[in-house]
Amino acid sequence: MGMAAIAVALWRYAMRYAPHSPSWFNRDRVVLSNGHACLVQYVMLHLTGYKAMTMDQLKSYSSTRVDKLCPGHPEIEVEGIEVTTGLLGQGIANAVGLAIATKHLGASFNKCDFDIVSNHTWCVCGDACLLEGVALEAISLAGHFKLNNLTLIYDNNQITCDGSIDLTSTEDINAKMRSCGWDVIDVYDGSTDVDDLVQAFNAARSSSEKPTFVNVRTVIAFGSKLAGKAESHSVAFGKEEISAMKSRLGFSPRQSFVVPDEVKEFFSPLPRQGEQATEDWHRQLAKYQDSYPVAAAQFEAQMNGRLSADWKSLIPQQLPQDPIPTRGSTSLIFKPIAAAVPNFIVGTADISGSAGLMWDNKADFQYPELRTQCGMTGSYSGRYIHFGTREHAMVAITNGLAAFAPGAIIPVTSRHVRLHCPLTPLPNSI
Repeated sequence: MGMAAIAVALWRYAMRYAPHSPSWFNRDRVVLSNGHACLVQYVMLHLTGYKAMTMDQLKSYSSTRVDKLCPGHPEIEVEGIEVTTGLLGQGIANAVGLAIATKHLGASFNKCDFDIVSNHTWCVCGDACLLEGVALEAISLAGHFKLNNLTLIYDNNQITCDGSIDLTSTEDINAKMRSCGWDVIDVYDGSTDVDDLVQAFNAARSSSEKPTFVNVRTVIAFGSKLAGKAESHSVAFGKEEISAMKSRLGFSPRQSFVVPDEVKEFFSPLPRQGEQATEDWHRQLAKYQDSYPVAAAQFEAQMNGRLSADWKSLIPQQLPQDPIPTRGSTSLIFKPIAAAVPNFIVGTADISGSAGLMWDNKADFQYPELRTQCGMTGSYSGRYIHFGTREHAMVAITNGLAAFAPGAIIPVTSRHVRLHCPLTPLPNSI
């Protein structure tokens, strides 16, 4: 309930998406890293017009129904859910992967007169997410890459399951984020001030150089007798308190699962706006195809997850007869494919030489203006990612890359002899 204003500001005003065309390629992506707060996302999917999220499906939350779309943490199979985030903090890394995907595809296909790929990634996190190592690794990398198309919204209620956050952390989170290369925006009344939140989100979207951290002070269980208390994480309010809350907020305490007409009207423009946005984008894409037919053909193939027709011919027909390490055989088989098929993005955690996944003339994914002491440079169109020694984030970021659109990006990462391909639908040809 403390996140209600964040949800209204994000889904009603800040995000660009199409509830009736949930797989629109250039939609904004939103990730709920604090997945235990999933009910607020399910409610927003219903209110904004996602057809699958009916009122009956909302009632499936925490039920044993086999057809439920409302599990205890959001899952990618549900329309409007971009990734299955799992444990706290991983959603932040997934969001970094989604933002990298946008940067890469935009740099590969956008032209001076066409922004074919221009979506923004939004990620909501809680206090516990920012204690997780996987999140901190990803935050560091996102700042290094200057992913200005990424906004991290901190639901800062200062509460974890065991008690107040100062049981385990007394750090200056804003200073920490700035030191990692992020812009920081503060919102001090995040449970009620929708206008301030909208202004913050609009400023974040317009960032020209850095990812943005929006530190939103909220009150957990806002409006209840457990407001601001750790017990609200897991204790059921009970019928009496629920009735009392409804009365305080102007609802009938005798009614359940009711959306007032004025609320329906408030959200009613969103499906129409979304369809208009998709139509405008498709018209732009048609003009792009006329102006840049070769690039457009490649974009359409990659957008739909199609590999080049001859990719199987790139697999070596013979391997050395003498025993070779696993990474050696992997290198022989995979490098020719990665070099020739643009869908593949490859990365390693500081072991590029021994992993053997670099191909001749490969280009690094990198902030274009970076000039390293070792002389290595790159651009956002590069397809080789140096993750540094960030193994946990590397795998979670990889899942975000794969989730952007099935087969549009097929990420492969390696640490020592372990090769990781994310569990995501791949093209039928594989």
